[in-house]
Amino acid sequence: MEHRQIDIETYNYPLPEDRIAEYPLARGESKLLIFKDQEIRESQYKNIDQYLPENAWMVFNETRVVQARLLFPKNEQSIIEVFCLEPLDHKSIEQAMQAKGSIRYRCLVGGARKWKNHDLEMDLGSLTLKARKMGREEAQFDIELSWDQDLSFSEVLELAGKTPLPPYIKRQAEAQDKVTYQTTYARRSGSVAAPTAGLHFNEAIFQKLQNQGIELNYLTLHVGAGTFKPVSTSVAEHEMHAEESFLDRTFIQKLKGALAAGKAIIPVGTTSLRALESLYWLGCLHYHKQLNDGELIVPQWLGFENPEWALEPLHALESLEALLDEKSTDWLPFKTQIIIAPGYQHRLITALVTNFHQPKSTLMLLVSSLIGEHWQEVYQYALDHEFRFLSYGDGCLLYRS
Repeated sequence: MEHRQIDIETYNYPLPEDRIAEYPLARGESKLLIFKDQEIRESQYKNIDQYLPENAWMVFNETRVVQARLLFPKNEQSIIEVFCLEPLDHKSIEQAMQAKGSIRYRCLVGGARKWKNHDLEMDLGSLTLKARKMGREEAQFDIELSWDQDLSFSEVLELAGKTPLPPYIKRQAEAQDKVTYQTTYARRSGSVAAPTAGLHFNEAIFQKLQNQGIELNYLTLHVGAGTFKPVSTSVAEHEMHAEESFLDRTFIQKLKGALAAGKAIIPVGTTSLRALESLYWLGCLHYHKQLNDGELIVPQWLGFENPEWALEPLHALESLEALLDEKSTDWLPFKTQIIIAPGYQHRLITALVTNFHQPKSTLMLLVSSLIGEHWQEVYQYALDHEFRFLSYGDGCLLYRS
C-alpha cells in the first residue's frame, strides 16, 4: 500500500509563469532533452532519430482534438461558455461524434450564474446551435445540444467551437491553434486536450525515422479534461478520469511480434504509454477470466493492488496472446482509469517521448515511475537551460532507469 502514501508535495517544483509556452515553435524546432544511462544531453526534435535505437517500435496516439469550447452569446456584452467533456446516455465518444440533430453531454459552464433556465442559442448563418440545461452534478452540467442541419456532432463542433487550449495558457484561442494544437496525424475525433508530445512531429521527422528502420504505429486514446486535474489532497484520494481507447487486432499482433523480436517499444506521449500498459492489464484480465461481458475497463489501482490471480504477473507476450485469442472483433474498445506512479512495474516500454508536465500532477508521478528521483535532475536541467514547459513547450526522451 506504499503507493497510497505518496506525498504529492514531493513532486512539486517551481515553475515560473514565463516558462510556460504560450505559442509553439515550428514542428521539429523545439528543444529535446535526452535522459539515458543517468546522463542528460540536449538536442532538437528534428534530430530525435539520432537518439533512438535502430528498428525501434514507436507508438503515436492518433486521436483528434475536437473544438470543444462553445461560446454562446447571452447578450451583446457577455457570453456563456459551454465546454463539452463527455457524452451521456452511455454513448461512447466515437458514437457521440457521429450523432445527428441532438446530443446530451456532460459539460463545464463558464458564467453559469448568468444562465437562468432559458435556452442558449448560437446563430452561425448556415447553422443554429441550441443548448438546454437538463441537470447538474456538482460543478458539471448535463446539457442537451441540438442543431438544425444534417451534420454530425463532430462537424458541428468544427463549425461552432473554439480550440480547447489548457487552462494554464492564459490567452484566447486563435485561428492558428486549430492547426498547431493538433498532431499532423490526428484521425479519430474525440479528445478535449491534445496528446502534446506528438505536436513536435512532422513528415520530415517521420521520414528520417523510417530511414533508420524505425516503425511508426498508431493507437487511439481520447484525452479527457481530467488530464489537467491536479492532485489536490492525496494520491490515495485522487480519482483518475476514465478515458476511452481503441486498438485493433493488427496493432496487437504487430506489438507482440515487436516484443518477441526484442525491439525497443517507445510510446510518444503519456497517453500512448497509458494505453499500452492498459492493454497489458486487459490481457491479464482476459487470461484470468475476470472480464465482464459488458464494458471493458481497467481500474485505477490494478497495477498496484492486484487480486490473488495476479500475484504472478503474466509475461507481456502471454498477455497479448490472451487478447488475440478473443476472436469476437477486430476492434478492441475499452476505458482505462489506470494510474501509473512510483512503484509501478512497466511491462512493455523501453523509453518515453513526452513534454514537461505541471507540478504535483499525475503525469509527474508517471515520469517518476520511469526514471525515479532522477526526474528532479531532468527538470532542474530544463529550468536552468531555458527549456519551455507544458503543452506548447519543449520535451524529452526518457529512457527507463
